[in-house]
Amino acid sequence: MNFIQTRGNDANKPKTVTFSEAILSPIASFGGLYVPQELPELGETFLNKHLHSSYKTLAFDMLSRFEIDIDKEVIEEALSLYDNFDDSKNPVPVVKVKENLYVSELYHGPTRAFKDMALQPFGVVLSSIAQKRNHNYLILAATSGDTGPAALETFKNRANVQVACLYPDGGTSDVQRLQMVTEDAKNLKVIGINGVFDDAQNALKRLLASEDFKSALKEKNISLSAANSVNFGRIIFQIIYHIHSYLELVRQNAVKMGEKVYLNVPSGNFGNALGGYYAWKMGLPVEKIIISSNENNVLTRLIRDGKYDLRESKVVNTTSPAMDILKSSNIERVLFDLFGAERTKELMEDLESKNFYELTSSELATLRECFDADFCNGDEGKKYIKDTFENNGYLMDPHTATCFKAYETCSKPEIISIVYSTAEWTKFSPVIANALTGEVDAQDIVALESISKTAHLEIPAMVKGLFSKPITQSTVIEKEDIEKEILKFL
Repeated sequence: MNFIQTRGNDANKPKTVTFSEAILSPIASFGGLYVPQELPELGETFLNKHLHSSYKTLAFDMLSRFEIDIDKEVIEEALSLYDNFDDSKNPVPVVKVKENLYVSELYHGPTRAFKDMALQPFGVVLSSIAQKRNHNYLILAATSGDTGPAALETFKNRANVQVACLYPDGGTSDVQRLQMVTEDAKNLKVIGINGVFDDAQNALKRLLASEDFKSALKEKNISLSAANSVNFGRIIFQIIYHIHSYLELVRQNAVKMGEKVYLNVPSGNFGNALGGYYAWKMGLPVEKIIISSNENNVLTRLIRDGKYDLRESKVVNTTSPAMDILKSSNIERVLFDLFGAERTKELMEDLESKNFYELTSSELATLRECFDADFCNGDEGKKYIKDTFENNGYLMDPHTATCFKAYETCSKPEIISIVYSTAEWTKFSPVIANALTGEVDAQDIVALESISKTAHLEIPAMVKGLFSKPITQSTVIEKEDIEKEILKFL
């Protein structure tokens, strides 16, 4: 399968590229992104075939339908990393929480967040390509809290790969920060910036498109790639768990094969939702995709009103910090799929030059056929956490909690909803402790112990151990110094 470009072709890049080329150099013409030239059709035949398959078997078959140019042995090695999740037979449990609401738990990997679902296998694939080409790669990662730990975990000590991970200093939970700053592999560099996630992501996109930066790397015999969801190597693995979650509902007799469901996604950079959108386009029975946001609710406004307006917007620090994002990169891939390259280029250039674009009424109607949206503020989220724990015995993190409001406001109660839980409760313990007991400003380790006692849950050893590990990555800089700091590391 070949990949094409969301903003058209500039005559400097090939019109189509292979999967390996798209993930090695993820920024396309005019600053756009790569997307599949066509999506494989799966449908009920495929779903029935995998009704009793393991996650790895389902994943391998779906990847084979894309006909990606990756050796079979490499794909098998990549997928074998799911064996290291909490339950090797079922790395993504789907749990009934209340009538017609099921939670797909995507956080049972090594960093306790959903980014492991894509980044664990992605690290094997990209490192393998680099070794096969006998080439060295710098992988850039910008994180609002979860991509960074997952990228560092998958790439540490891998051959032919170095990683520079950017995060907003003070903009992550303590556990997320410790997962990054305690990494000691020599091929990893963690850089805190005085800014917000959008500053880190903007820097990543600028460096990926910068010929001067690429020339500086070339002098060191290094090429450039990225671990963020601008890279389709991330997205392709995120399609799989949407299909798996639906099959789990069929296996649990919650739905009949072919019956439609809602996909309810807490969304920041829109990669998780995009995986669901592609699964739907490939044949998954979906009623609609519901986008759940926090106070940084630019996606809610886009889907409800057709306006992507950042002119008066600033990132608000919230209780769900992994979603404290204003520029959601993967919206671009949906715009391309719905409206084509020319219109996508026009809209994205308006966003970059004016901090604003507006869909026509017919375009908005088309978008709303696929998506609905709502947002949930921090106090509402904490109430959902408390009420769901007390009434249903289920403990969730603050990102997952945003979905419970959208479940009430955007879905028909007779249709099953799959809520995607993107992080374990351990990642955001002060917020959850406050929700459950009212305690305020507790340090993470104190909050973890409080929740453990209240909810009768063990703190995973991988999380508890973070608090005694030495800090090995202490760099915090101004955003203007990012390029210089990365070159210094190299």
